Formats: sequence, structure tokens, C-alpha cells
Amino acid sequence: MALTYGTSAKASEITRFLEHFIKINQKAEEKGNRKTPVCIWGTHGIGKTELIEEFAASRGFQMAYIAPAQFEEMGDLLGMPKIVEDKTHFAPPEWVPQQKGPGILLIDDVNRADDRILRGIMQLLQNYELASWKLPPDWHIVLTANPDGGDYSVTPLDEAMITRMRHITMIFDVKEWAKWADKKGIDPRGIHFVLTHKELINESRTTPRTLVHFFESIANIKDLKKKKNLVQLLGAASLDKETVAAFINFIDQNSDEFPSPESILNAIDFKNEIYLPLRQKVVREQIRNDILSAISTRLLNHVQQSKSPLSEQQLLNLTAFFKMDIFPADLRFLIAQEIASSSKKQLKEILTDPDLSKLLLTA
Repeated sequence: MALTYGTSAKASEITRFLEHFIKINQKAEEKGNRKTPVCIWGTHGIGKTELIEEFAASRGFQMAYIAPAQFEEMGDLLGMPKIVEDKTHFAPPEWVPQQKGPGILLIDDVNRADDRILRGIMQLLQNYELASWKLPPDWHIVLTANPDGGDYSVTPLDEAMITRMRHITMIFDVKEWAKWADKKGIDPRGIHFVLTHKELINESRTTPRTLVHFFESIANIKDLKKKKNLVQLLGAASLDKETVAAFINFIDQNSDEFPSPESILNAIDFKNEIYLPLRQKVVREQIRNDILSAISTRLLNHVQQSKSPLSEQQLLNLTAFFKMDIFPADLRFLIAQEIASSSKKQLKEILTDPDLSKLLLTA
């Protein structure tokens, strides 16, 4: 049985958790008290390391990185001895921070390290220093770890080490991943695929990381259907068979040809450019809620992340989109809740539309 620690949380909650504990540690340090490291648990490829790197970069923090699984001896952690005035001193390893923070020392995949190295790290977790060196002021230790036990080749952490840290477990959230992927410029066809096939994300070969690798490899293929054999080869290089088969089916059904957020917002003739083509795609024996949900998620992400205000025509198109009669009432209501909780004031304006308000009241 795979074992993790702390509450399961999505990426935005992990970010808030980190923010909170760094503030607590900064106050503790000001008072001369001990700081406490944070350990983020989670399956491989879910984005733990990247989340920490982006957290540091967005706040202007310095960053130092070590992967203790690569350490072969204690000298990799402590540094190498040298003789100064007939006394043995240790020269700290090159990766040890020298400048005052704020900064984060990321200890990545900590429980993949040898047990001997883990014992050496314990003092660092407790005192933010070793016998040979210490972290400068305002530096904070964040660790990542894979689940203990199960199919992972890890070194179990004992209670003495576990209790030196605060813990949280990162889980995959498809909407947060889509927001991140849009910001990173991931192939939109890939984003739509994940939004409509989130059940394929697993703990083996199909992970957020391997999906991104695959989407990057097909980004320059304009017509996926024409190059289907190549797409299949590229998929099999990163993903499991079920995911590759689902993606091939996805492009066979032209499901990769969704309207983009830009095309929806900038449509001149909304009915003919957006509504009628989309109706053909989603109205089958049952309305394809998954497609409508995927398009809506990307559209809302685009509007919320845009630094430019919407034009009057774009607001009209946005309102028209959510008023479409192909929207099931429950999906429209869920989207309205998301809009209402948005920090984008202009986005909330569409909820004041009388016709949309009536539709929401009858949902």
C-alpha cells in the first residue's frame, strides 16, 4: 500500500500552504526560533518540482537544488575536508547557498536517497545547518517525496525524520492543469484531450509530465489525422496503450478541432462562426457535455489570465456563448458559479445579462 502524509491538495492549495509556512518560518527566525521544512508528497510526473520552482521564481526567491539520490557519499552533503593552519576544515559543496535569502533549498525526491544520506540530512532538517556549513538567513527547506511503499523504489522514512517536517500531498486537478498548460503554451489539442479524458491520468506511464512530452512532440504537426501513424509512434514513446488509442480516436472524430478562446471572443458572426459548427459537434444521441466543459474551461482560463480588458463585442460573444441552447442547465450553473467566484470583475458582468439570469434561475 502506497503511503503519503498530510492532506491531499491541488496545486493552488499547495502554493497557499507553502506561502503560509514560509511566512511562519520567517517570523520564527526573527524570534530566534527553529524553522520547519515542508515536504510535498505525490506520484511521479505530477509536477511537484515545477510547482516549487515556479513558486520561487514568481516571488523573486533564490533557488538551490539537490537530488540526494545522486549522492554516493557523505562528502556530497558535507563537503570535502581541507587543512587550514594544521586543522581540518570542510569546504561546503558548490550548491550550498552563500547569499542571504529569501531563498528555497529544494531537496528533490528525498526518499530515493540511500539510508546513510537520509541520516545525514536529518540534522539539516532540524537545525538548517550541518557540521560543515549552515544555510544563510531567510532560506527555507522544501522537500519532495514519492509515496512510501507500493511500486516505488524508495527508502522508508522513520518517525524521527517524518516529525521534523510539515507534510502535504499533491493530487492532479484537471482544471488547474489546463490553466497551467494554457499559460505555458501547450498544444491546445492536447489540452482539450486531457479535459475530455481526465480519467486516463494514472500513476504509471500516463502522467501530466509524459502527456506534456507527447504534446510537445506533436505541436508542429498541423494535420494530426494525415500523420496518424507518426502520432501513434510518438504517443507510444511516452504513454500507455489505452491513452494512445484514446488520442487516435480523438483525432479520428475530429474532436481536436475545437473553437479556440480567441475565435469565440473575436467572432464577427457568432451564430455561423461558433454556434452552428459547435452544435454539429456536440449534439449527438446525447449532448457531449465533456466537449462543452472543455471549451468553457479554456475560455474562462483565457479571459481570467488576459491582461487586456474585453471589448464590448467580446463581452457580447462571451455572453452569447454561455446562453447557447446546447448547454445543459447543470453545466451552465456550474460555470456561473465559477464566474461568480472569479477575481476578474469584467467577467462577472455577463451574469447581469437578463436572459442569462433567467436561464440560471431555471437551472
